[in-house]
Amino acid sequence: MRIVRRFALCLILSAVSVLQGCAGAKDIQNLAYVTALGVDFVEGQYIAYVQVLNFANVARTENSQLGKEIPIWVGKGVGETVSGAVSDVSVISQLRLFWGHLKAVVLTENVMRKGVVDTYNALNRYREIRYNVLVYGTKENLRDVLIQKSLLNLSPLDTIMFTAAQLNSQRSFILSVTGNRAVANLNEPAHASMLPSLALARHSWTEDTKDKSMFRVSGAYFFENHQMRSWMSVYDLLGIRWSESKLQRTPVRLPMSGPPTSVVVLSNPRMTIRPVSAGGDVRFDLSVKVHGYVNELIKNNSMTTLERQAGEVIRGEILETYEKAYKLRCDPFNLRETLYRRQPRLFRKLYKGDPFFLRPDAIRDIKVRVHLSSTGKYKGFTD
Repeated sequence: MRIVRRFALCLILSAVSVLQGCAGAKDIQNLAYVTALGVDFVEGQYIAYVQVLNFANVARTENSQLGKEIPIWVGKGVGETVSGAVSDVSVISQLRLFWGHLKAVVLTENVMRKGVVDTYNALNRYREIRYNVLVYGTKENLRDVLIQKSLLNLSPLDTIMFTAAQLNSQRSFILSVTGNRAVANLNEPAHASMLPSLALARHSWTEDTKDKSMFRVSGAYFFENHQMRSWMSVYDLLGIRWSESKLQRTPVRLPMSGPPTSVVVLSNPRMTIRPVSAGGDVRFDLSVKVHGYVNELIKNNSMTTLERQAGEVIRGEILETYEKAYKLRCDPFNLRETLYRRQPRLFRKLYKGDPFFLRPDAIRDIKVRVHLSSTGKYKGFTD
């Protein structure tokens, strides 16, 4: 019996001796945590900018000092491929880069012209990077973007680039897009894939008398066959807010022209698109339903009048956005995709003749229904 026990003990010790331990594991304080990545393409070379934050300074604790400057480290790497440029940053980073906290990727126009999918696929193959990182385009210098702080000198993690917050602004209707959703849209037939563009507003805020730049969404990039086709400003894209069902709130100034008489806040619009085909051609009927409340009343008007004026503004913004987009051969309302879903045979026929088969008058009719349910703390005016 002793021999059996000794033999079993020897087997256990032998097995334990060949087991791998945690000796190769890195302590969390010995890692550099990447929070954002910028990618550029210049003269046949990819340039990667890696943003690294010290979470000891970023963490919200009782001892943290509001407004204290938080340093941001940015590393630069160059390579013939995206992975090569990122690896070049690691060579001299001193600490191992950890990518599990990557939250945002910013691409320059040079990269988007070359192709977004290849760039994103190169990043997404690495096991630490998640599928739901936010993706943006920009015209700005990538270093300026990656060192941008938030209000009160808070960390970049409190900016709209990371939080994807919907601000209470008429121009905050272009919603952020995650990487997996962007690639899915790029691969969809006839889908007008759109990436929001980040810019820096350098003269809107000051700290005492010193200008402090802040992020703003300046517009959106549109793609065709995985490559950037054009860019439209946020002013030109006002009409697409009525197709964003996830839009929480957006203010509308009334009436459409002339001096303002009121401001209403509308939320969660529902747009329905119906293709109407005749004689081998197609046009589209749009229907929009939205509800909201009165936010400001400068001149006395009935609720019926306000709802009618809001409908006129919505209709005008949709037509104006479509007209500007048509000149750039963009389809921000995804009219072609609607035809692809409803009448695929007709879609393939038209697409074969011209991938962008829309006409200047492709929108045949727009029906808008606005319901204002509240006048706030003050009484409203009825008919």
